[in-house]
Amino acid sequence: MKQDVVIVLDCGATNIRAIAVNTCGQVIAKATQPNATSPSIEKPSWLIWPLDELFKKFCLCCQDVVKTINPEQVKGITVTTFGVDGGLVDRNGELIYPVISWQCPRTSTFMQNLGKYLNPEDVTIRSGVGHFAFNTLNKLIWFKENRPELLADARGWMFISSLFTHRLTGRMTNDASMIGTAQLTDLKTQSFSETILSALDISTSFFPGQVQAGEVIGVLLAEPAEKLGLQPGIPVISTGHDTQFAVYGSGASEGQPVLSSGTWEILMARTQRVSSLSPNSLADGFTCEWDAQKGYYNPGAQWLASAVLEWIGKQFYPELKGSEKYTGMIREATNVPPGCDGVSINPDFFTDANDKAPGSIRGLTLNTQRGSIYRAALEGLSNKLKANLHQLEQLGNFSAAELILVGGGSKNQLWNQIKADSLQIPVKVPREADTTALGAAMFTMAGAGLFENPESARAAFNLQYQTINPGR
Repeated sequence: MKQDVVIVLDCGATNIRAIAVNTCGQVIAKATQPNATSPSIEKPSWLIWPLDELFKKFCLCCQDVVKTINPEQVKGITVTTFGVDGGLVDRNGELIYPVISWQCPRTSTFMQNLGKYLNPEDVTIRSGVGHFAFNTLNKLIWFKENRPELLADARGWMFISSLFTHRLTGRMTNDASMIGTAQLTDLKTQSFSETILSALDISTSFFPGQVQAGEVIGVLLAEPAEKLGLQPGIPVISTGHDTQFAVYGSGASEGQPVLSSGTWEILMARTQRVSSLSPNSLADGFTCEWDAQKGYYNPGAQWLASAVLEWIGKQFYPELKGSEKYTGMIREATNVPPGCDGVSINPDFFTDANDKAPGSIRGLTLNTQRGSIYRAALEGLSNKLKANLHQLEQLGNFSAAELILVGGGSKNQLWNQIKADSLQIPVKVPREADTTALGAAMFTMAGAGLFENPESARAAFNLQYQTINPGR
């Protein structure tokens, strides 16, 4: 007997995907299309998301997935994507201006303009969201100061995941996990902040239909169903910000930190109690978003990680290419003792994406081997993780017994061991790497009635891990 499945449409910054997950938590089919921003017609250096093209790619991916399964097996569909981005819409939910990408440079200047309306420190502490140029708040300031007529004519704002689900159902909504990334909210009440919005002359009604993850938005309409290759009438379930579902899909329980390791490392935890963010924690790059489950929070921090390792590979291992480069770097670093023969890397190297970051490599001698430099980066990143985990424990009011590790960096077994040794707690790597799809599927299955709630779905998935203990 064929199992029921749900379809997760996942819009990432570099790839568009459709993933079919069954009720045992198995990814049984997936298809991918490349994704990229487009230059704005107004100014080529400005970047937008071409929503029509993205939706076409969703349709192509879903059609490919459906070729390998019976469409009658599909009991629900959802959309997950990156946070903060969205757009102004008319009364019918149609965009009146292209979606400004989080990668667009136009909002950098307007981050500095926040002080004209509100105290920036008060905003970050009230919302819990760090003050980044790409925040939704800064996009609204850009509209207010550059296109006020559009802001006046608009009947609302929908975040990008909801722009897609509107196409599927015709219903205008906003997913709570997306709202929690916007810097427009009150962290304590998990609702829009009237204080922040009123300073921009915007009301809370400007954001239609807040829905929680796992809530049914509507049913799949006939036209999009045909384009996707699915049957109409399937329930469309709300999920939103991919990070929250990666954390949940990793199997993390309350007070269990999750590290997503890639170009950046993002450390987060699930907690029901979060201490107030302070200017010091904000300066250290900490932020706090809403968890996929209402009433929970995801405090966290991020820093550069694999980007630093790639730089080392480019500078010190130029003769190695592709996967051979990484196996060679790891092999040489494995033969280097802890302490890296006195070589260390300034932790500032890991905190700034700007190419003028004040990083430095210390302890170099004429006898230093390149493997020592690579291992020094691994140890430095692990020490950065240790310091941030300590702060996260204080912010989230928990004590970590183990760390769950997801993302591309989790494939580096040497780095995994160094992390475990530095933290002195076990590091667990999920066997199924696609935890965003798993987390979104758990909520989708609950919303579709396949499980009583997301926790029941997660228990049925029987997640498996590789565990790396401290010491050898």
